[in-house]
Amino acid sequence: MSQWNIAAAQYRASHHYVDEHITHHLRFITAAARQQCNVVLFPELSLTGPSLPDGRLPAPPDHQQLAPLMDAAKSADVSVIAGITVEERGQRQPGLAWFSPSQPNAILYPHGAGACLENRHGGLSIVDPHSDQPNIAPDAALFTRGMAVSETGWSATFSQLQRFAHRYAIAVLMANRDGGSALWDARGQLIVRADRGELLLTGRFVEQGWQGEIIPLR
Repeated sequence: MSQWNIAAAQYRASHHYVDEHITHHLRFITAAARQQCNVVLFPELSLTGPSLPDGRLPAPPDHQQLAPLMDAAKSADVSVIAGITVEERGQRQPGLAWFSPSQPNAILYPHGAGACLENRHGGLSIVDPHSDQPNIAPDAALFTRGMAVSETGWSATFSQLQRFAHRYAIAVLMANRDGGSALWDARGQLIVRADRGELLLTGRFVEQGWQGEIIPLR
């Protein structure tokens, strides 16, 4: 794998105003572009916010609302994976929105708990890390996981993702709403982990392996 720059956007989506979330996503994409990142990952439901008071998920945004993110992905030449609500058989569920510079519109996926990417702007495939035989493509280079886990759940989540990286020999990037976003290499070694706060966690793959950095959002 040639040099590859990736980023996890640590962002807490605490309300349900999609346009405001999109504006904030654009700030993260701009910051990632300054770091020459090829991929930016956001936490679960980053575009729509958490469940409503009655327990339902917010309505998914339409493609017109998402157009600024698609334009930004193309302009910055960066793939963006954001958390969104999708409707499947009349039911709302957490999902992923993939904004690829090579695609005309965002592609929406039901939540499979994670997604694998090929290098740079390659394909994306949904993966269930809890499966005994997750469908990881032979050319997959990175497993991504957008999450919304509180601090009490960090330890179990970190252990699970570290084991996943080691078992399947694949780098793992996790963006978490409430802090603790992290990157593990293909041996399961922790490269970088964030504390709380709004920030960009970056990983850079060079000849010597992965290097990580924490960048506050300005």
